[in-house]
Amino acid sequence: MFVDFEVTHCSRQCAASGRTLAPGETYFSTLQLEAGKPVRRDCCAEEWRGAPNDAIAWWKSVVPRGDASKPKLAPQDVLLNLFVELAEQPDEADFRYVLGLLLIRRRILKLDETRRDAAGEMMVLECPRRNETYELRATTPDPMQTEQLQQRMIELLYGGD
Repeated sequence: MFVDFEVTHCSRQCAASGRTLAPGETYFSTLQLEAGKPVRRDCCAEEWRGAPNDAIAWWKSVVPRGDASKPKLAPQDVLLNLFVELAEQPDEADFRYVLGLLLIRRRILKLDETRRDAAGEMMVLECPRRNETYELRATTPDPMQTEQLQQRMIELLYGGD
């Protein structure tokens, strides 16, 4: 089952203290459902006491510095080429799955349909840019691999910066 929430940007305001978060400051965000709608709350690190029990997600971030230029993301064609190449590498299924979700999120690929077979869930993805269709097997990455997958994705997208 896939659930897609529109998550607002950082409010730059600590929900616990009310003070403005400073550029470069570490903060935590939570996502909770209220009246069936997702609500994001940002909290400075010194006020953070952990995610509430009813949080459906939480994450740690840093307020961007105003003087920092936006990082240059990897070109779409590079990401698509890698996605296609990874289809031939079964040991990279988890990384390909995460990359596929990113490509959907960035609207490079579109989810056409989801099928279920004996091996699990299969997504059929369309690429309007290339007029091609791809299959992506849904995986559940091992929690021990999550940090490694995140680091690989950061290196891919931002060149390791």
